[in-house]
Amino acid sequence: METQMNSLQSESNPKTKTVAKRTLAVFSASVVMFACLMANAQEAAQAKSQIVPVQIGQSVPDFELKDIDGQVHKLSQYKGKTIVIEWFNPDCPFVKVAYNEGKLASKALAHTAAGGVWLAVNSGAPGRQGHGQERNQKARTDFSITYPILLDESGRVGRMFDAKKTPHIFVIDPNGILVYAGALDSTRGAGYNAGQFDDYLGAAVKSVSAKKPVVTPETKAWGCSVKYAR
Repeated sequence: METQMNSLQSESNPKTKTVAKRTLAVFSASVVMFACLMANAQEAAQAKSQIVPVQIGQSVPDFELKDIDGQVHKLSQYKGKTIVIEWFNPDCPFVKVAYNEGKLASKALAHTAAGGVWLAVNSGAPGRQGHGQERNQKARTDFSITYPILLDESGRVGRMFDAKKTPHIFVIDPNGILVYAGALDSTRGAGYNAGQFDDYLGAAVKSVSAKKPVVTPETKAWGCSVKYAR
């Protein structure tokens, strides 16, 4: 009898009911969050499996991304120009060396002044290093970047190019053909005060301008891993 009374008192106690409701709400929210994370992971995995990376000598498929100011950029709008695409992460130490010591922004400015196009792409997923509109807007100022920084949160465009590192460089000729993929240069991020180095990007762009084949169309990229969705 006493046990039944205690049970009835617990059921009628407002505090007990409130705690129970809160517990249920937290549990429900956790279930929903977990389901969303699983769905995103499955979607990313499915997208990855469906993407076939473009190869040297192939026409690059069109893509569309927004920059950090919300403006839409399509690759096709730049056809007829030599396009440099740089995979970017403002918090990657190798990227910082490339900009602060290697004067990458100045190289990009010279390329665009000559009539070319330079696009930086950040394929970092939400919550990962270097991700986000505000972070990349600040980086634009810090590195004196004058060209578009495109956000590829889904990683679809990055996987289309098989971009693995930041910086990872790709050159597309005026006909829309991928003619170079790989490292920025031969320094491997060790700095630019050690003497001579091979400027892979510069050589590729010069070859395209001279309408000659790129002598070294592929090199091994160095840098931080691209921070795709896990």
